Amino acid sequence: MCSAAILSIAALSTAPALAQKKTVKTCQEEWRANKAANEAAKITEKDYVAKCRAESTTAKPAAAPPAAAPATTAAKPVMGKPKDARQAEYARERACGQDWKADKAANKIPAGMKWPQYWSECNKRKKAAGM
Repeated sequence: MCSAAILSIAALSTAPALAQKKTVKTCQEEWRANKAANEAAKITEKDYVAKCRAESTTAKPAAAPPAAAPATTAAKPVMGKPKDARQAEYARERACGQDWKADKAANKIPAGMKWPQYWSECNKRKKAAGM
């Protein structure tokens, strides 16, 4: 009786394992197979792999990977705004870094000012200028 109970518990615990997730490698290969379309739709490999692995346990049909691309493109514009803001910040930081180097070479940096203070002031200037 105990062994029957243990076997039934073991069978139930392995049921989710039967619906296996796709491996990262498999999802990466799918992304690379449609690389041009994915890049045109601004779908990163990392995003595609995450979605591919998540959907592989919920949907097993062969049509699931092609259906994943349009669903990702619909969700991407919502995620685009933070990424654009982050890219703008990186652009300001690079521009301020170039300004820092030029000002330092021309001895225009006030005595005692370090990069963090310079970056803070420069970042405010660049934001005000619309960068």
